[in-house]
Parts: sequence; C-alpha cells; structure tokens
Amino acid sequence: MANEQTPSAGGQLTPEQLAQKDPSWQRVLLARHPKRPYSLDYIERLFTDFREVHGDRSFADDPAIVCGMAFFDGQPVMVVGEQKGRDTKQRFHRNFGMPKPEGYRKAIRVMKMAAKFGRPVVTFMDTPGAYPGIDAEERGQAEAIAHNLREMARLTIPVVAVVIGEGGSGGALALGVGNHVYMMENAIYSVISPESCAAIIWRDSGKAELAAKALRITAADLHRLGLIDAIVPEPPGGAQEDWDEASRLLGETLRRALGELSRLPPGELVRQRYEKFRRMGNFFI
Repeated sequence: MANEQTPSAGGQLTPEQLAQKDPSWQRVLLARHPKRPYSLDYIERLFTDFREVHGDRSFADDPAIVCGMAFFDGQPVMVVGEQKGRDTKQRFHRNFGMPKPEGYRKAIRVMKMAAKFGRPVVTFMDTPGAYPGIDAEERGQAEAIAHNLREMARLTIPVVAVVIGEGGSGGALALGVGNHVYMMENAIYSVISPESCAAIIWRDSGKAELAAKALRITAADLHRLGLIDAIVPEPPGGAQEDWDEASRLLGETLRRALGELSRLPPGELVRQRYEKFRRMGNFFI
C-alpha cells in the first residue's frame, strides 16, 4: 500500500497531500471548495424579505454581484455580496464570481441608497478577483474599484464586511472598506492568488502552496497583522459541512458588530473607518 505522502504520477503531490503538508494551502482548498456556502446561501439563512436590486443605471446588471434590501433581526439593512455559481450554467451566468465594472457600480449605488435611508450595509466578499477581460477594462474596471474604495470610506452608516471564501485582491477590497472587517475561519484574503504569485516569483505556478504560505493569506495571519477585526468560526471540517451552523455562527458576529456600530454617530463611523485603514501596513514582520 502506498504511503500517504507518496507523490502522484509525475512526482507532484495531490491537493489532499499538499493540504496535509501546509495549513495555508489547506485553507486555500477549503476557501475554494465547490460546496462551500456562497453569498446567496448566507442571505437566505440570515436575512428576511430580501429584495434584490439590479443594474448600475449606466450599462447593465452584473450577476457576479447581488445587492438588495433585507431585514436582519427585524432591522432594515442593505446586503451586497459577490456570488459564484454551482453548476456550469450558473458559473458562466455569474462569470465565475468575477465582477465587471457595472457590478461595482451597482454595489456602490445600493450603498449610497443605504446611506440616504440610514440603513447599515453588510457585504460578503467571495471572488478570485475582478474580471480582467478587455471589455471590463474598456468600461473602466480600475476606476470602478477605486471609486468604490473612496465612496465606501465616506459612508455615514455602519458597514460590516466579511470574507466568506476567496478574497481576491481589489476585486474583493472594492466591497471591503468596512468599520468592522471579518473573515470566516477557512477564508483567504490576498493581493494575488497563490498560483499567480508562484508564476511571478518562481516561474512555476505549481509552487502555489509555497506562495500561499509566504503570502500570509489565512484569517489567522491577517488577524495577527491587524488587517481584520476578528475570525468567524466554522463548523468542524469547514462551512461546506453544515451551512446552517456556519450561518448561525456568522449571524452571531453580525449581530454583535451591528449592535456596537449602531451606537456611533455618523461622523464617528467615518472617522473610525478612515483611521482603521490608515493604520494598515504599519507593522514589522
């Protein structure tokens, strides 16, 4: 019988063997698990009377981002989340969870609507990254992300952001300028994917597991560095094992966060958010 650590054909370790070798790579595999709950799964379990808002009033609707009005524990809120697909048809419809400029413009449109009516905003980040296609670049992908960063920083309402799966670079950060920023226990958040990082540094995307460790992309790493506020625990084995329990644990975190932020005046919410992101990067490794 082959040893558990015996390389597969070609001398490469299987993803399962890599996961056993490196905890960081294990988190990557869990964050990308095809049965992991996505934004709409959490919305269905945590919010009531969700009413989706479509379109950016400029170009089109982007199904890679879902937005809408809902109630959380009876409190009116706005919800924005990046959404992947389950099967081939859904994945193409959702563009594999990679938003285009119109998606980010729809998101900020909804957030400004929330500010107008004094509703807190909850965002769910789960994307490999913003869509890098020519059509997205022609319509101002970078500008749309930058615009969101600036406008989210100015919102006079509570903003709670959660990385529920993959937090891919600016594609995720465009929804991540929150007063409180959380990560699910097995989520990842990084400026670049491990595969792309490995291809740049070592000219070999097969060394992605080494890059994952070097990038410090896990919730534990980012909490230690002060880049997120707290880690949301998951059921044993990961959120994909029990969607209801994962939702319950996330709901507890959202309940505490919204309770704390609801007591702050608008000016303090803006100041706190500004100071929070200004402090990022001021550390020694």
